[in-house]
Amino acid sequence: MYCKNCGKEVSDDAKYCPSCGTPLNVETNSNDLNPSKLWALLGFFIPLAGLILYLIWEKEKPNTARLCGKGALISVIVGAITSVVAVILLVIFAIIGSYGPYIVPMCYIGMLGLI
Repeated sequence: MYCKNCGKEVSDDAKYCPSCGTPLNVETNSNDLNPSKLWALLGFFIPLAGLILYLIWEKEKPNTARLCGKGALISVIVGAITSVVAVILLVIFAIIGSYGPYIVPMCYIGMLGLI
């Protein structure tokens, strides 16, 4: 094999040219250049799978791993926000529910013009 930069002969297993230092066999994973957005959806709907795939592909397929990790992270954030909103609404409805017997009759009395 020959160096594309300087033209000198190099061994087949060399990663860099010993003469000029140019990288020789730079292997790019063509599947990872444009990863599918479906990996992000998988990470969103199954966050544990997204986290596991992120950890597995972190070095081999960094772009795909990043999509899986982002999907999982967004899913966890959305779940946390949804839980906080649900608790707030539960507290509000519990407070309103405890005053419910007093609120409804007062509304009817107000509509009849008795107040």
